[in-house]
Amino acid sequence: MTSPFPFSAIVGQQQMKRAMVLTAIDPGLGGVLVFGDRGTGKSTAVRALAALLPPITVVAGCPVNSETPEACPEWANVTDRALIQRPTPVIDLPLGVTEDRVTGALDIERALTRGEKSFEPGLLARANRGYLYIDEVNLLEDHIVDLLLDVAQSGINTVEREGLSIRHAARFVLVGSGNPEEGELRPQLLDRFGLSVEVRSPDTIEDRVEVIRRRDAYERDTAAFMTKWQAEDAKLRGTILAARAALPDIDTPDEILHDCARLSIALGADGLRGELTLLRAARALAAEQGGKRITRDHLRDVAPLALSHRLRRDPLDEAGSFARVARVIAETLP
Repeated sequence: MTSPFPFSAIVGQQQMKRAMVLTAIDPGLGGVLVFGDRGTGKSTAVRALAALLPPITVVAGCPVNSETPEACPEWANVTDRALIQRPTPVIDLPLGVTEDRVTGALDIERALTRGEKSFEPGLLARANRGYLYIDEVNLLEDHIVDLLLDVAQSGINTVEREGLSIRHAARFVLVGSGNPEEGELRPQLLDRFGLSVEVRSPDTIEDRVEVIRRRDAYERDTAAFMTKWQAEDAKLRGTILAARAALPDIDTPDEILHDCARLSIALGADGLRGELTLLRAARALAAEQGGKRITRDHLRDVAPLALSHRLRRDPLDEAGSFARVARVIAETLP
């Protein structure tokens, strides 16, 4: 199997890479929505990040990647309780997928051949403790969107049909990508993404040439290219692990909480999810940069990622959401 393109070798797209690194530091951020042109490295980035992360410890026979034998669901009837290391899972959720394929369903073959009622886990089981990636997320069917909203809220996948009553953990980092010209995302699902970024094709000859050069080198001699970027990826992996360890000890001054609230009010963001995500993202950034407390600089850096997709539409303002957030930051957090 071909190794994923190294995360450190992706040219430009700094906001996209920052958002993905922050979700790796704090998976509770709620995932990343990446909207923009085709061929801008969206799917490459998520697979590269998952490959960059350290493997997870799982029970060998558990279909939901449980960390301990005690956490394995009873319906799985796990017999192999040995602990092994697996790469962080990245599961694709294709357009047109059926609900049974997502949540899991009765194992028809086993029921017919053995007369046994058995549960066949779906994509949500495989994605537990990893990443669920949806390309063209704005074209996803409504009933699948509703299903994902329920699971994203609870972290539990529940299947009640065909005589089955199944529950299992389904906690994952949701990464969606799409082209806004092909359709809008339902507001309910849009709000579930913690961070959002807009990506564009490189607009300088130098950047485009460098993209071509690196991709060509990767395809011509993958092993040599991976070796060349191994040290950079290892350095970033160390930064992520150190930030995870430091995260609980990052101090949050009261004035930062006031700044989060003021910024959200000034932007007209609905609900409180924006403030909470902004705070968590700023804390993850502080941990990544080796800081001891959240500062206004951290808020300024992550506010466009955490708030731009939560703005109410203003037909009189032609500026994009990122530009509107930047303008309000300058006015609210001088």
